[in-house]
Amino acid sequence: MSSSPSLALDRGAAAMDMETKRALVAQLLDRPRQSYSDIWQNERWWVDHQPWLERHGYMLRPRYRPGWKPSWHTTKAYVLLAEDHKPLSYPFLLDATRISDGTVVMLKRVNKERHPMEVEITTMLSSPPFSSDPRNHCVPVFEVLQDPDDDKFQLMVLPLLRAYADPRFDTIGEAVDCFRQVIQCVQFLHENKIAHRDIHLLNIMMDASPLYHIPFHPLEQGMRRDFKGDSSPAHTRSEKPVKYYIIDFGLSIRYDTVDPPPMEYPVLGGDKLVPEFVGDDPSERYSGLSKLYDPFPTDVYCLGSWIRQDFLDGYKANGTGHLMQSKRLGFEFLRPLVNDMTQSDPSKRPSMDQVVERFETVVSSLSSWKLRSRVAKEEDHPLHSLCLATAHWMRRVKLVASRRSAVPSPDI
Repeated sequence: MSSSPSLALDRGAAAMDMETKRALVAQLLDRPRQSYSDIWQNERWWVDHQPWLERHGYMLRPRYRPGWKPSWHTTKAYVLLAEDHKPLSYPFLLDATRISDGTVVMLKRVNKERHPMEVEITTMLSSPPFSSDPRNHCVPVFEVLQDPDDDKFQLMVLPLLRAYADPRFDTIGEAVDCFRQVIQCVQFLHENKIAHRDIHLLNIMMDASPLYHIPFHPLEQGMRRDFKGDSSPAHTRSEKPVKYYIIDFGLSIRYDTVDPPPMEYPVLGGDKLVPEFVGDDPSERYSGLSKLYDPFPTDVYCLGSWIRQDFLDGYKANGTGHLMQSKRLGFEFLRPLVNDMTQSDPSKRPSMDQVVERFETVVSSLSSWKLRSRVAKEEDHPLHSLCLATAHWMRRVKLVASRRSAVPSPDI
């Protein structure tokens, strides 16, 4: 559901010959050089199973239908502006259209041998009584299909989501609502004796459909679904509140009891800086992976680490120094709580009940002025910042006049 690195390519750079582009795509995706005109090896399963999926009510895009011919071969359109040039981002994930109502969904192919509990836990959380809890912001499952050729594979039919911070937050209150939904969801999981074990920014997503009049493309989300131009939101979250979801339960575990606390050997997830994973021996990378640990305080750490990296401090790509996320300004009110959540000693971290209580106490102390203030980034260009600030103030006056909540929630 996340974007491919090929988004970095300039769609209009006609001066760059196609052979150079293919070499760059291969380098970015760490794949052999391949032509857009051919079905790539990791796409073959979807093409082979397209008729089966259609019989079950799901239509794949033209590229993944048997007998596909590249549209740019007959229209002479620039290849990168053709919708059907776009290869898969991940071999186990592809969008489809539900034939019965035209809804775009995501199909996730799960290997039960590698992730034996993912389908069970995800579908359980989508079913009563769990689905009735308002704190449950776990990704819903519409249907589960069994691979007809291989018993170890199942397909989960999931909603189309996008990165939780895209488009960017307009106000502090919008981000506070995001924090609240995610924090309450982790509390809900822990209350039901479920450790997620892989909380990080890529596993927090958003149903952005309320923000768009014209739907965005499932993979190339900066483009319209019909590929006839760029995709831009028509509303902010303050105008049209959204729901956030925690996804990817491939490493999750549900316990019968947490008394005494469960102990597990860690599995390295998206957050590579978890202290109990890194271990105490600097000469041995990830020496902590050979030790048992309680996964619940690790969830607390990963949740705090997400807020710290994506809002309080920003972060750079490992080994390159390239800025991946600029520090967002105005969130220092969360620093004391985040510092406690990310303590090196797991036993000193607060429980999720304590996190929720402290978070709500901090938020209740914030003024409406603070909550309605703009979310600026430290690395924003001054002219860009000026444009954003002007548009923000125009929206702000309208929202105050219409008495919209400073913390927009889809439940209000």
